[in-house]
Amino acid sequence: MRTSIATVSLSGSLTEKLTAAARAGFDGVEIFENDLLASPLTPEDIRARCADLGLSIDLYQPMRDIEAVPEERLVSNLRRARHKFELMRRLGADLVLVCSSVSPEAEDDDALAAEQLARLADLAQDFGIRVAYEALAWGRHVSTYDHAWNIVETAGHPALGTCLDSFHILSRGSDPKGIADIPGEKIFFLQLADAPLLAMDVLQWSRHYRCFPGQGGFDVAGLVGQVIRAGYQGPLSLEVFNDVFRQAEAGPTAVDARRSLLVLQESVGLARPPEPVVPTGIAFAELLTPDVEPVSAVLGALGFSRTARHRSKPVDLWQQGEARVLVNTGPAARRNGTALAAIGLRSPDPAGAARRAEALLAPVLPRRRAPEDAPLEAVAAPDGTELFFCAADDDLELPSWTGDFEPLTDTSPGPGTLRIDHLALTQPWHHFDEAALFHRTVLGLDPQESVDVADPYGLFRSRAVTNADGSVRIALSVGPAPTDDEVRAQHIAFGTTDVIAAARAFREAGGRLLPVPANYHDDLAAQFEFADGELETYRELGILYDRDDTGAAFRHCYTETVGRVFFELVQRDDGYRGYGARNAPVRLAAQHAVSRYRG
Repeated sequence: MRTSIATVSLSGSLTEKLTAAARAGFDGVEIFENDLLASPLTPEDIRARCADLGLSIDLYQPMRDIEAVPEERLVSNLRRARHKFELMRRLGADLVLVCSSVSPEAEDDDALAAEQLARLADLAQDFGIRVAYEALAWGRHVSTYDHAWNIVETAGHPALGTCLDSFHILSRGSDPKGIADIPGEKIFFLQLADAPLLAMDVLQWSRHYRCFPGQGGFDVAGLVGQVIRAGYQGPLSLEVFNDVFRQAEAGPTAVDARRSLLVLQESVGLARPPEPVVPTGIAFAELLTPDVEPVSAVLGALGFSRTARHRSKPVDLWQQGEARVLVNTGPAARRNGTALAAIGLRSPDPAGAARRAEALLAPVLPRRRAPEDAPLEAVAAPDGTELFFCAADDDLELPSWTGDFEPLTDTSPGPGTLRIDHLALTQPWHHFDEAALFHRTVLGLDPQESVDVADPYGLFRSRAVTNADGSVRIALSVGPAPTDDEVRAQHIAFGTTDVIAAARAFREAGGRLLPVPANYHDDLAAQFEFADGELETYRELGILYDRDDTGAAFRHCYTETVGRVFFELVQRDDGYRGYGARNAPVRLAAQHAVSRYRG
């Protein structure tokens, strides 16, 4: 099915928006009137530009406050419409969107609305144009799709149909099942947007918080299914008003938009990309660093040993139990300080995982490798983190990435680390929703509820994605402000059977744990009962504590930050599925305090 996007959904000039839409693979665009008015290009130039890019102009929008008005106002409206139709003819657009009126002059008279829309359609037909009438969720008298359709049906004009908009329908809680009763040929256009479930004025909700399908809480796929069953043959088009999208770079936003439509089409049976291949574990986390000594010191204090070195690259393998960390001191490490740059995901079908990722527009990364190196497939996540699809260690049919490393003799026992419990990636401020959609659709991970976490300087949004058994957990978050992009913190959490022993061993080896205010542990005493001496031990070592409704506990502590990375030691009771979110404000405040002290 053809895909389209409204230019209002992207940032930049009209030329930039058109280029981004074409590069992302859209078939067409809706030209938003304000974008045309602000462009130095003539309508003929825009038409030619779209043709050069392979884009059709599927809709011109919007025309407002047209119907159910006094006769003298209608005459003025038709004069205005004639000018717009002349412009559309120059533009090469043959469908115009008319929104239900919000004017105080509009009368609550369906017969009058139908009669005046028919007169508008008569004029449009003279220009070879059709009119798609849409119910705004905040329309003065017409605010539901079935009401708008009743008026269109009453008018009975061949050049007049309806436009269905998922936001306007679902934000009001309307039942989309009635769409099946509308003849497909009278559904002239379909606009799609998702949105988080919020309790607020619907106009403000629409203007600021729409998002792409799959990023919010609406059943957009269910609505599209009803529209397809009605016989609709037009494009699936995105119309998203979003403050973040308006400020973010148009190219990545367009790719995110296109990915959302590919997944939507998959969910309703209109497309069949390769099946998701859910990762079964974390093979490694890779740190880029210009200074290996601080990283080595922390890893060594955590009980990791440098067990191998890559045969052709400046990359060391540090290991304890099943937890593996690669330390890369290559040229790229000199740019941004120590950072978590790549994640190896164990996959039952690495090639299939890569095919799925590429089909959903994940950038495939070129990889410099020697002939004897394992052929690892890699793609980039929205935040730039490299994702490698690795064969499981016990898969004898595929070469293992560990075969690229030559063993070293530097080994020592560690304090009980089992594996990487989770990874936490702070996203660029404009990529949070895109990241959640990417990890769910490309990697097949299940998203958990989004939570807000208080930071001394704002709020962090956080949302974790996991596989079914929790062997892959990635916590995605976004900081309070765009300036946080420059210092986005990331961290690796190591699971241990005894966090107290691990914390003591780390400290005795010269490691520095993040200090936690005494007030925090005083409050713990008010919330929970502990065994004798338990709370005092937590206070001594800076261990944080949480307990869920089932009684399962979570104990964790943090190292101080190296570059942009810090480490966490966690002891997770069976059944505890969270990440100690209630403790995050304390951790964030403590990290800010350490940073200020050092500064």
